[in-house]
Amino acid sequence: MLLDVKLTKSLGQFDFLVDFAIEGKRIGIFGPSGSGKSTLGNLLAGLVAADDGLISLNGRSLFDSSHRINLPPEQRRVAVVFQHAHLFPHLNVRQNLLYGFKRAAAERQKLQFEDIVTALDISNLLDCRSSKLSGGEKQRVALGRALLASPDLLILDEPLSALDSNLKGQIIPYLRKTLRRFEIPYLYISHSLHEMRLLTDQVLHLQGGQVIAITDAEALTEQRLNKDQHAYINHLQLNNPREVGSLLGYNWGNNELLLVDQLQPQSGLFALSSKEVMLFKKHPHALSARNLLSATITELIGQGGMVSVELDCGGEKLLVQVVREAALELGMEVGMPVYAAIKASAFKRLE
Repeated sequence: MLLDVKLTKSLGQFDFLVDFAIEGKRIGIFGPSGSGKSTLGNLLAGLVAADDGLISLNGRSLFDSSHRINLPPEQRRVAVVFQHAHLFPHLNVRQNLLYGFKRAAAERQKLQFEDIVTALDISNLLDCRSSKLSGGEKQRVALGRALLASPDLLILDEPLSALDSNLKGQIIPYLRKTLRRFEIPYLYISHSLHEMRLLTDQVLHLQGGQVIAITDAEALTEQRLNKDQHAYINHLQLNNPREVGSLLGYNWGNNELLLVDQLQPQSGLFALSSKEVMLFKKHPHALSARNLLSATITELIGQGGMVSVELDCGGEKLLVQVVREAALELGMEVGMPVYAAIKASAFKRLE
């Protein structure tokens, strides 16, 4: 997807002015509340009319004030999934999904109903009224309806912000799996760097109604390490599980990690909080944690009373956060060898 945008829009005291071109399939729109993220999504979808400028999607003009082009939403081939699912309450799940399918012209119906239902695991919900669904189920149906419209661009506008942390953890794997499988280009709008890291490759960083950078979520996260006191979440791709007593051993690069994994053993992406790792200067003689990795410190980043310690674990990167006193007591410095201890229960499966 190639998206070329140059727009101005005055909204009372808020002036929105963006000028960017970006190419890719997994693009994030990131920024604090009031930065213009949803405004950009609404302008692209045609839900709000710009004052001036242009929108070109894959060389097709959706809006061009100089040529008096302003396609209505139904002609833009842009589908939106909002924070709230906005399903039709008088229709069941099957009818909501088919609404999206019927909106697409026959020659543009690239995705099949059965494939979407299977990917989103909603076959058992087809006859249910949307009012009977949980928040996570509603969002899965809303995503399915949008995909079945076979859009050229899918906009996901804070689709998880209305869900609690447990429901977010349940729906993110569906989002990752489904969006990757059907390869429809999308813009993912959020103020969550965790979601950005999981779901995007490039990020449009908005502030004050302007794009201040085109970057990626990992770079944004690292820039905020010295400001953010929240734990950094490491994303580990773990492969080839095998039984090791009552635990499961997964390959992580050249390392083997032992996990308590209650789901069906399979390779996947796991989360590990930076505050769930203990560091030792010398090899500990006895340890209850099941994982002990040899590592080398590659970077130290101050965070007020905390220090972020970047480790090289046999070619794999791991970020650990410790209190400043602990870093001073251990005499931490770049190039220093350390041991990293991790409990088998500290990992959380993401997909």
